[in-house]
Amino acid sequence: MKSWIKTLSIISHRVCNHVLVVACVFCLCSLLTGSRLPTLLDRIQKEGVLTVASRNGPTTYYQGIDGYTGFDYELLRGFAEYLDVKLEIVEEEDLGHIFNAIAARDVHMGAAGLTVTDKRRQVVDFSQPYLHVTQQVIYRSNSPKPKSIEDLIGEEILVIGNSSHAERLRELKREHPDLVWNERQDIEMLDLLEMVHNKKVTYAVVDSNALEMNSSVYPRALAAFDITEPEPLAWALPKITDHSLQQAANHYLTQLEHSGELAEITESFYGHVGHINYSGALVFTKRLRTRLPKWREKIEAAAKETNLDWQLLAALSYQESHWNPRAKSPTGVRGFMMLTLNTAREMGVKSRLDPDQSINGGARYFRKMYDRLSDDIVEPDRTWLALAAYNIGFLHLQDARKITQDQGGNPNLWSDIRERLPLLTKRQYYKQTRYGYARGHEAVSYVNNIRNFYNVIAWKEQERAKQEALAAEENETDKPLGYESIISSALEELEIINAM
Repeated sequence: MKSWIKTLSIISHRVCNHVLVVACVFCLCSLLTGSRLPTLLDRIQKEGVLTVASRNGPTTYYQGIDGYTGFDYELLRGFAEYLDVKLEIVEEEDLGHIFNAIAARDVHMGAAGLTVTDKRRQVVDFSQPYLHVTQQVIYRSNSPKPKSIEDLIGEEILVIGNSSHAERLRELKREHPDLVWNERQDIEMLDLLEMVHNKKVTYAVVDSNALEMNSSVYPRALAAFDITEPEPLAWALPKITDHSLQQAANHYLTQLEHSGELAEITESFYGHVGHINYSGALVFTKRLRTRLPKWREKIEAAAKETNLDWQLLAALSYQESHWNPRAKSPTGVRGFMMLTLNTAREMGVKSRLDPDQSINGGARYFRKMYDRLSDDIVEPDRTWLALAAYNIGFLHLQDARKITQDQGGNPNLWSDIRERLPLLTKRQYYKQTRYGYARGHEAVSYVNNIRNFYNVIAWKEQERAKQEALAAEENETDKPLGYESIISSALEELEIINAM
């Protein structure tokens, strides 16, 4: 018995010594690492890379002429700068794969216009919201408009697989057992809008922001009714006890909101939506396919010479003439860029009906407006203000900027200028300005329309480039590519277009 007790005492003593050694090592490591183990945020900043899973699309991120752009991308880019790290996007086509990648810790977070839902909260954590959207059932304009879920029973419905839309339909199915729908992972909300617009599917479900942003290119896809109240969009993060990255994200988004920068980014991507009427949207869709390819090379050349974005110049010229080199307005402006006689003389344009001279002259004139703005006006506001000056005149724009400043607004922000430009039509305001009356309402619509056209052109250009790359991989270079392969030819029979 004594021998057994002695043996137990020796083992206990050795175990205690071992525990003491482990504790000492742990304490030493803690001292060497600043008295704590590194957090997820520490590791990200040490490695210098923030890895984010996202989904390519016009409301999330896409390849623009100067690199990646998009609403979610701009927020992410700012967050990466805030953390002083490089942003790395991991593209996932399937929304379910985004959440799986987050749960598996293959990425640091996910950002793809992700709706916060109770089911998703079971597998990931979310940042605070940065936008709210509503899920909407869409239908084709000349089809019967459904008014409730009962009207969808027995009908063809398509949604994105593993989306919050599919999740919501599953909830509704509990009350409406006969409700059925199809899901596809390889489509984007823009695809759903196109499919409804072109009668390839009867109904679909999309977010309200996607419908608003793309109504100008798919005007026959309309909202029937909402199936949710406004829901928050947020970033998805790993569901772990270490909340350092989540806290940093919340702090960044709060700072962005309080500074007004979040409102500026939102305005930049959504502040122009809904300003092209139905018939105008149909005409643009048609001419994007039939006219732009003819003039693209000349527009690109003029843009390169003046260091401008060719897609912006294309949008500007469409707003001016619908890409018609012989266009003429009742006020006497003429040609592809609709130059006045004075502007033509100033730019050395001898014939306004010569498309080469008009495009080059218009590009140089826009560049002049752009360069005349004060240096403290930055992008994207600098471009929007230059467009307003192209339309209303630089001096009238200066009057609007002065009114804005006098009223406590920021004369360098388009969102503030946009509110005051219409005041130039009111005598009580324009009589106090240096250059008097101007059609300020028109300038606001002018800029908003160009922004709509620009976004559509930029997105379609990316789609065209993807198809060209795919065709090259498949050795199908003998097949014609371009806008014809992107925009449906179903619009060709529209009388409204043929009549214009």
